[in-house]
Amino acid sequence: MIYKYKYQTPNGFSNMLMNSDGKYLTGLWFEESRDSSKHEINCEEKELQIFKETSKWLDIYFSGKEPDFTPEYKINNLTPFRKEVVDIMNNIPFGKTLTYNDISKMIARNRGIKRMSSQAVGGAVGWNPICIIIPCHRVVGTNGSLTGYGGGIKNKVELLKLEGNDMSKFFIPKRGTAL
Repeated sequence: MIYKYKYQTPNGFSNMLMNSDGKYLTGLWFEESRDSSKHEINCEEKELQIFKETSKWLDIYFSGKEPDFTPEYKINNLTPFRKEVVDIMNNIPFGKTLTYNDISKMIARNRGIKRMSSQAVGGAVGWNPICIIIPCHRVVGTNGSLTGYGGGIKNKVELLKLEGNDMSKFFIPKRGTAL
């Protein structure tokens, strides 16, 4: 059985929804975003311990601090490549960013191959079912483009600002997948 819970975010952000299998967090996304299509929306709303823990994590995060714990989550359909990308995203420090190209080079180096497709990395980053906790918002285009965020460009900008990033390094593309 899949359950859902709605989290009220501070002003400037869309509200968030969560999914759980009853024990683990299995989804976290911004309401009415492109990411909604990846999650179970027509399910029972229920207060669960994992939703309380995730809400506490989000409360700390949205206060501008880095939480010192991670709610237990489970990622379904996690391929070895997606796991590599998730592990790298989980190691991007609060207030820092990496590019899709940075991640592709790290994977190529780890695998001992000449190169890895940045587009493949982009697909794995975009597939992420648990936003913010797995910080896909910290992945940006090589030229500073804030592209490819399923949670919506407005939310990505606000998340990066919240973490104290120098926003002069980034720009919103006129067209593309982020909009």
